[in-house]
Amino acid sequence: MKYFVLFLVLALFSCNKDESDTSEESPIRYSFFIAGHTYGSPGIDNEGFHPAFKNKFDLIQNDGHIDFGVLTGDIVITGTEQNWNDIDSDIIDLGLPVYFAAGNHDMTDRALFESRYGQTYYSFTHQSDLIIVLDPNIDEWNISGDQLQFLQSVLNDEVQNINNIFVFFHQLLWWEPDNIYQNVALNSFAGRADTINFWGEIEPLFNGLSKPVHMFAGDVGAFNTGSEFMYDQYDNITLIASGMGGNVRDNIIIIDVHEDASVSYRLIALNGSNHNALGELMDYELP
Repeated sequence: MKYFVLFLVLALFSCNKDESDTSEESPIRYSFFIAGHTYGSPGIDNEGFHPAFKNKFDLIQNDGHIDFGVLTGDIVITGTEQNWNDIDSDIIDLGLPVYFAAGNHDMTDRALFESRYGQTYYSFTHQSDLIIVLDPNIDEWNISGDQLQFLQSVLNDEVQNINNIFVFFHQLLWWEPDNIYQNVALNSFAGRADTINFWGEIEPLFNGLSKPVHMFAGDVGAFNTGSEFMYDQYDNITLIASGMGGNVRDNIIIIDVHEDASVSYRLIALNGSNHNALGELMDYELP
């Protein structure tokens, strides 16, 4: 009986230890934030970023894990020299590297944008993750021609030794009038061709890869319509949109990459003092 009791105690201890171990989240290796439609409310030409976004700079600066940010388009209301100077000044105040995924508003003067910031589609690696920025403005929301060849080359050459693939663009390329995303309220369909090649050519390049793929778009949030953010996950692909300007559910998203290469998300409310007011992003997953 004595040995039997000892066995039970050891068994219970082992079970409790295992449960505790599996419930612990892997430590964060690094983080980055995404911010869409950062010029803010339509018709208002702010000096720099949307004020609600600038008011949360301290939250970003005080998070020791955040390495960089990505602006997912419509950074400025119009691509003028003064507007870009104001944005550059705000980024200096933020004090972090920030990458641009250009939106249609940003391309009102493509030559000016490219003279200041370079190519509008590019890739790089960060902490064993692959970062890809695309520009659907070039061909009516299609990723085609030289840009398609660039994307194919990057995926052929650089995915073997990476953990995650993060892809950024402005327009919600996954939206179609007859698919499950049809009720997501986009800011604009400006420049969209009648048919685009996301589902026929682009998505298949990523679907089935042995790596998790996280795609981010930023053309939501300008209006208080209920689609200031969205989340969906299937196969190896996660689709996320985030934006601001409606002044009720303005948001950014912080992406945490953990030591075990897993990824989690923090939905940050920009309106009001409670940055957790919108809850968990994954609670909004589309059915």
